[in-house]
Amino acid sequence: MNEQDLLAEHFEEHRTHLKAVAYRMLGSLTEADDAVQEAWLRLARTEAGDIGNLGGWLTTVVGRVCLDMLRSRTQRREDPWESRLPDPIVSGQADPEHEALIADSVGLALLVVLESLTPPERLAFVLHDMFGMPFDEIAPVIDRTPTAARKLASRARQRVQGAAPEPDPDPVAQRRVVDAFLAAARGGDFDALVAVLDPEVVLRADGGQALPGGMKVLRGIDSVAGQAATFHRMATASTSRPALVNGMAGLVNTVGGALFSVISFTVSGEKIVAIDILSDPERLAAVDLTGLER
Repeated sequence: MNEQDLLAEHFEEHRTHLKAVAYRMLGSLTEADDAVQEAWLRLARTEAGDIGNLGGWLTTVVGRVCLDMLRSRTQRREDPWESRLPDPIVSGQADPEHEALIADSVGLALLVVLESLTPPERLAFVLHDMFGMPFDEIAPVIDRTPTAARKLASRARQRVQGAAPEPDPDPVAQRRVVDAFLAAARGGDFDALVAVLDPEVVLRADGGQALPGGMKVLRGIDSVAGQAATFHRMATASTSRPALVNGMAGLVNTVGGALFSVISFTVSGEKIVAIDILSDPERLAAVDLTGLER
């Protein structure tokens, strides 16, 4: 094995971790792959013998690449990411390929909150709170002091904790609540539907360009329960399969065998606090359902 092949082998050992970092930073699986590929290209142009900690070096590089990508989004202000849902990760059960991407219940609701952070806040929070990187290693990535990096992470943490409720850890309990929601929707039972919704529930529906104004957001039990007729039509017109969506109880809905929507539910305190629906045909075409088939 030559030196380049050996370097590629060592890089592959870190690929899953790097993609997990990039996915949390970007909320896009395609862009996460691009960031990881860029890290490989930079590694291939570097004298690898001078790198003491390859994993740390690669994580830092991916962090810098993601930071540049987030800043580029802000500067372009094209297709603002606040008006779209992050890419979902769908699986039928926990499996090694997806576990690293969805570990710690990085649900769609949490990723939506991360989209509201500034790029430096997001990087400091993701690298420190999700991956345990010390602030003295994060600081050079964002051109700040370790103290400033700590403050950025703290500010981000406060916003995340205030906007993204902690999901119930028991997947069986989550599924029980989602099953009750689906039964209420199918039966057109308004009272049963209200019974499983949190008073502050948030519904986000991303239909892509088919929905004028981008993602539709409804807040509060009255507004969300007011969609009971829509839920009934969706539940009766499509075939729903239980799935894990970013590690949490969700549904994959098909019509005539074609994927119609992916729904993620955030359940906290045995109530649904967030419903995230992706029905954008273009983005659904890219959803990987291989994990669901296992």
